[in-house]
Amino acid sequence: MHKWLLLIAFMTLSMPAHAHKVIASAWLDGNDIEGEVGFSDGEMAKDGTLVEVFDDQDNKLGETKVTMDGLFRFTPTKPVAHHFKTNLGAGHVASVIVSRDELPENLQNPKQAETASTPQKVASSTPSVQSPDLKRMIAKVVRQEVQPLRKEIASYKEKNDLQSILGGIGYILGLTGIVFYIAARRKENKNT
Repeated sequence: MHKWLLLIAFMTLSMPAHAHKVIASAWLDGNDIEGEVGFSDGEMAKDGTLVEVFDDQDNKLGETKVTMDGLFRFTPTKPVAHHFKTNLGAGHVASVIVSRDELPENLQNPKQAETASTPQKVASSTPSVQSPDLKRMIAKVVRQEVQPLRKEIASYKEKNDLQSILGGIGYILGLTGIVFYIAARRKENKNT
């Protein structure tokens, strides 16, 4: 009986584990690929962490480093899928793939990009929606607004909610009940 009380005491006094998942994402920003690397608890990769870039055959295409915000930027030069891999230490390896279809149009079809980049005269003096500078500015603002939301969603996915906690407690109590049932049956069999 004392063993069971000791076991229950140890179970209730154990410290919670601070588990976290590695998160990595990448997206297109103009002609560059930008991404972020970190943990689901909101902690981002350390400044200067190496991000290696490979193709589908594991040939190294290049490397870049993470900034203090946990972001990295890479300019693709080949029309192939890009595999970004980052070692965050302690067995944590982040990996994200940008497929060939997601690359800028000038890499997917170089001839089409050359014809599209020929200068054309614009009749009005107001900035058009097709203006590359305007697109770049809009993309930058949207990226700045969306980045905190990405972090919040990732940390929300990692949180333990009340339902998970109660489910875990119920599972433990169920296993304990089975153990007590088996112990009672054994004791009953010894007495007969």
